[in-house]
Amino acid sequence: MRRTRYARGIRPSYRRVDSCGGEVEAASNYFYSTWGEEDEVPPAGDAPRVVILGSGPNRIGQGIEFDYACVHAAFALEEAGFESVMVNSNPETVSTDYDTSSRLYFEPLSAEDVLAVCRAERPAGVIAQLGGQTPLELARTLQDAGFPILGTSPDAIDLAEDRGRFAELLHEMDIPAPPHGEARTIDEARIVARRIGYPVVVRPSYVLGGRAMEIVYDDDELETFVRTAAEASREHPVLVDRFLEGAIEVDVDAVCDGVDVFIGAVMEHIEEAGVHSGDSSCQIPPATLSDEELDRIEDITQRLARRIGVVGLLNLQLAVKDEKIWVLEANPRASRTVPFVSKVIGVSLAKVATLVLAGRTLAELAADDVLPADAGHYRRLPFTAVKAAVLPFGRFPGVDTVLGPEMRSTGEVMGIDADPGAALAKAMVAAGHALPTSGTVFVSVANRDKRAIVFPAKRLSDLGFALLATTGTAGVLRRAGIPVEAVAKVSEAPRTDAESGTRNVAELIRAGRIDLVINTPFGRGPRTDGYHIRTAAAATGVPCLTTMQGAFAAVRGIEALRDGATEPVSIQEHHAGARARPIQERLGFDVDRVRASGEGVA
Repeated sequence: MRRTRYARGIRPSYRRVDSCGGEVEAASNYFYSTWGEEDEVPPAGDAPRVVILGSGPNRIGQGIEFDYACVHAAFALEEAGFESVMVNSNPETVSTDYDTSSRLYFEPLSAEDVLAVCRAERPAGVIAQLGGQTPLELARTLQDAGFPILGTSPDAIDLAEDRGRFAELLHEMDIPAPPHGEARTIDEARIVARRIGYPVVVRPSYVLGGRAMEIVYDDDELETFVRTAAEASREHPVLVDRFLEGAIEVDVDAVCDGVDVFIGAVMEHIEEAGVHSGDSSCQIPPATLSDEELDRIEDITQRLARRIGVVGLLNLQLAVKDEKIWVLEANPRASRTVPFVSKVIGVSLAKVATLVLAGRTLAELAADDVLPADAGHYRRLPFTAVKAAVLPFGRFPGVDTVLGPEMRSTGEVMGIDADPGAALAKAMVAAGHALPTSGTVFVSVANRDKRAIVFPAKRLSDLGFALLATTGTAGVLRRAGIPVEAVAKVSEAPRTDAESGTRNVAELIRAGRIDLVINTPFGRGPRTDGYHIRTAAAATGVPCLTTMQGAFAAVRGIEALRDGATEPVSIQEHHAGARARPIQERLGFDVDRVRASGEGVA
């Protein structure tokens, strides 16, 4: 259809957004497409133009974090002597502010619309790796149409995004990865699941936000979730991977220029593997990973970045279990943690990556102090930074709050403090989950977590909290010498007393008798006891922790809050205190030598 239109001369024209309401002649650089009208795009200047593809509509899984990267890219291009041309369709973003880029096209992120903009602008290149998954999927189409993709090539993108090809690459490089298989039918999925063993993660390829991803424990669940995953990505097979229960999940954000690799930070998730990285809280520096494990993670990141052929940003997701490091996936694009890492270490990864896309090397950027030599190393920061997710459950009555592999958050916040517990408490307050410093805690955990719950329950009791628990959990706590009162499950006949009336736990939550809920899930479905407990907590605004790691972290946060609030410190002051270790130790090359000799500098 596009070829037919073009052959007949039917092409869109571009009009200015009239920012003056017709009172005076508009001179904005803000354009939209229409048909049969005069084209108002002025002739381009002498500077080469680069098109930046934004993230499109904000939705769960693809949000403002990608817009941050696009905005910093526009600023970096302007500083480097380029004209930045932004393409985005969301008027709520900063990238669509009239003064962010040299030119702005308010257009959908579809192949037809983006190709039309590129034909109008004739850019020196297109940046597709900063807006999330949507523009990344346009890379090959744009390249085939003759528009250069700056940075990681479409084939390298496919190597990382195609789970089958990526698994072969990991095998070739002798890098551990969970056993996996691909399936196009239910029968094929059953064969794969039985071969690699339950539990398994079922997911489609080429989606963002963990859409249609589920952890499956038996054949009965498999059929439902394979069908859902197949519908989410019809052109690609469903992926079935072994799920590593009890593993620590790790994120890495890095920039590669094709040779050297700059690792911004390694982030340790607070929740265990299985919770989507967009929903999981994480912290820098990592809390429990050893220097040896961090060395191995950095080595894997550098090897994979070079082997895939990454030029620009790379996000790597790994799992650590039994002293073994497993690679889960590699994303050759901006991740939603890029703003978090940039603010923590005081280096804009999006700016560094954009300059690399424009032809600079990391050695040059270090020599020019774009990568400042006195920036703090993420392992040795004198503070802890915690990222926490903002979850919208209060606006969706009846939705279960349990976290899983499909992303559900609508934003994220950051807490920073010299004390790790205080940093976590700040993040939870900012995310709308203010932790109580006194009151009553309700505890009900799955059998697999009953041993682990003893320590946080004992600490909460020592801090003066009253504990309520369901019968099974209460028995475990009593045998550990922890004072606790048993209450009825939702499915049990409620007992009553003269003081409080019903002792049904959900009704106690609704009555405001409980200040904190710790409930790890067991069983699926809208009629389970856990479902009723979690939805009651969401409806009343009571903090509800659904993982043991979250419970441990919350105890640390409560301890910090009870010790008293710390004095506010600006992020610039934090950065000033972190400037201790020269950056060349991270980069793996000698910046002073590069400065002195000019080696590698164009």
